[in-house]
Amino acid sequence: MDLSILWFWIIAFMFIGYFVLDGFDFGVGMSLPFLGRDDTDRRVLINTIGPVWDLNETWVIVAGASLFAAFPEWYATMFSGFYLPLLLILVALILRGVSFEYRHQRPESSWKKWFDGLIIVGSAVPALLWGVAFANVVRGVKLDANHDYIGTLFDLLNPYALLGGITTLLLFFVHGVVFVSLKTEGDIRVRARKLATKAQIVTIVAAATFLAWTTLAYGTVASAIFAALAAALLIASFLANLRGAERLAFGLMAGTIGLVVLTLFSSLFPDVMPASNDPANSLTIANASSSTYTLGVISWTALISMPVILLYQGWTYWVFRKRIGRAHIDLAVH
Repeated sequence: MDLSILWFWIIAFMFIGYFVLDGFDFGVGMSLPFLGRDDTDRRVLINTIGPVWDLNETWVIVAGASLFAAFPEWYATMFSGFYLPLLLILVALILRGVSFEYRHQRPESSWKKWFDGLIIVGSAVPALLWGVAFANVVRGVKLDANHDYIGTLFDLLNPYALLGGITTLLLFFVHGVVFVSLKTEGDIRVRARKLATKAQIVTIVAAATFLAWTTLAYGTVASAIFAALAAALLIASFLANLRGAERLAFGLMAGTIGLVVLTLFSSLFPDVMPASNDPANSLTIANASSSTYTLGVISWTALISMPVILLYQGWTYWVFRKRIGRAHIDLAVH
């Protein structure tokens, strides 16, 4: 296989890893106003992701660095054209990370309420804007002959992209709430399962509409298969959650998100940034990739480093695999 094509799918894999892992972090953050009845509940929710959220977030750094190394033209066009949305994502991620560390530094409820609000916003904004950004990449944007974005911010806020943003926001929310039911015990676990059931009904409708639109307007045979599998896994996760099979429901949600990403990348292939105004201006795998030498060097780097990263992350999840509840918070206080 040509190295540039291989790296297109490696980039897809890295974004799958990021959306699956940081996706449930976003969902847990967005669940605070629904599941956090008091400060103890909110501490339980935050502690479900406390040991892993920063590790999950590093996937976006790896994905961005890999995109820069393998497809510098794609990186330059997307990050300059989508500057404001990506800046908002970055600011939201910073505020969310700061809030995790600072909310417990003072005992006042107003202090904690302020940082809880930043956690909610810092989770919802990236969950929405990542979907908007990737939907626009699939749909195509206005590019000139130098592959520079010549559209406006309002061009990015089209119905298809906004539906993509709503879909990712809902998928991540459900993913996070199912994770809460998997990682907690007692009343909060029961309430999380019920909330996930209600949210999944809305998510199925939004995701099915978005996947159908993607398939009909921009899809290929491969993307249609991935879209159908994503819809099937989402429905299966809903049924598993109804049965109380939390581990299965979470795994199926992870599979759903992974297949949605594959649907988008399959719809995009062999382009990486289609030009909606003139196909001749489109960025493709061929004209956006680095040299064969560069791709060879980063391929060896990835071959050595990725297994280490995956093993370390797997070990971290194994260490912090136990459920937590209100009793654990009370013990920590005393």
